[in-house]
Amino acid sequence: QNNAPGGIGNDLALDNITFRPCGPEALILPTDIANICEDGSPIDLEATIVGNQYTTPNVQWQQSFDEGMTWTNIAGATDLTYTHTDLSGGFYYYRYLLANDPSNLLNAKCRVVSNVKIVRVVQKFYTIVDTLCEGLSFSLGNNLYSETGIYTDSLLTAIGCDSIVTLDLTIIPDANLDAVFNVNDPSCTDFLDGSIQIDSIINGSAPYSIYINNELAANPGSLFNLGAATYNYRITDRYGCSLETAVSLQNPGLFTVELGQDWQVDLGESVQLNPLFSTPADVFAWSPANLIECQTGCESLNFTPTGSALYTLTATSATGCIATDSIYVEVNKVRKVYIPNSFSPNFDGINDHFTIFGATPNIRQIDELMVLDRWGGIVFEQQSFLPNDESTGWDGTARGKQLPTGTYIFLAKVRFLDEVVILYSGDVTLIR
Repeated sequence: QNNAPGGIGNDLALDNITFRPCGPEALILPTDIANICEDGSPIDLEATIVGNQYTTPNVQWQQSFDEGMTWTNIAGATDLTYTHTDLSGGFYYYRYLLANDPSNLLNAKCRVVSNVKIVRVVQKFYTIVDTLCEGLSFSLGNNLYSETGIYTDSLLTAIGCDSIVTLDLTIIPDANLDAVFNVNDPSCTDFLDGSIQIDSIINGSAPYSIYINNELAANPGSLFNLGAATYNYRITDRYGCSLETAVSLQNPGLFTVELGQDWQVDLGESVQLNPLFSTPADVFAWSPANLIECQTGCESLNFTPTGSALYTLTATSATGCIATDSIYVEVNKVRKVYIPNSFSPNFDGINDHFTIFGATPNIRQIDELMVLDRWGGIVFEQQSFLPNDESTGWDGTARGKQLPTGTYIFLAKVRFLDEVVILYSGDVTLIR
């Protein structure tokens, strides 16, 4: 509805407006973790308000017991300072709400929330129970322990807290860990179908940590899609007893395919690809599939490309080896069109019709040909016809009458092999 004077187009509408609280910045400084000792003193958390937007700032301190997922108001904690008094070892999460009056503290849209402050209370007493393989040692403070026993050390943490650690250590004899492997070499040179499987681990205690080439294996029991190489294994059981060994995969003979040099052709010209193989091939797969008619079973290719592309042949030998080669075919997008500038429809068999000429299949078809007189009237129109066919062109007549000698305007839409449509226009002289 238009209620303002002045006619159409002077109304203004606003939609999708969102309002957010504008207030000071609420901080608990410093923002990094506050560390205190279990036998230390309580610590004060100070609310720092940056900005003067709130004339009567109100504060409500909160604590989270699930690492910041949910928050609970701390009863009576409404001062700018809150004192953390719990000295039991662990992590404590705090923040505060800030608003201009107490009622706004209850409205999430009318308050500001501070950053999260973490207080860490460093535990004083620790007990460690461990079992190690013979020959290994447990490092505790400045001491290394390699015999069965119970040891107690008093340490100082990085932040200066006392830490009393009791170690209950058991040393067991090395059981001479061993492993049985099932090995399958790659079926072809540089083919990634080899495998190594651990059939069994002997004399160890699960669970095992298995490192292959110094990296922890995600699927340590079985490795697939491997090439020829040496794979270094280190297997460690739950007590640290370990085995180091190497497993090697070997390459068979080489199978290759060659497609030759890259091609360069004009649009509409054909390409012949005749691959050469080091040994006979049984299966042929060409790609990209959307650019060629034969994807499998064709040893050679003869095709007319519509655009530049990389063509790849993947061949499989009689023994199952796979080889690939690629060749780039560059297509020059030349438009081989000829449009005469005059014609003489005198029925002498020479230049009797006006039409579009050009090379095929460079030109797929003429989508439309239109001829207009000097006043813009349509005297001829033809759609969806092939080039070079004079019988489909203009014979110099309109509505059954011969038109006089003169210059006429033509518009032609030409569709090429690559489905590109180009509009051509100009003039043609009719000569009688």
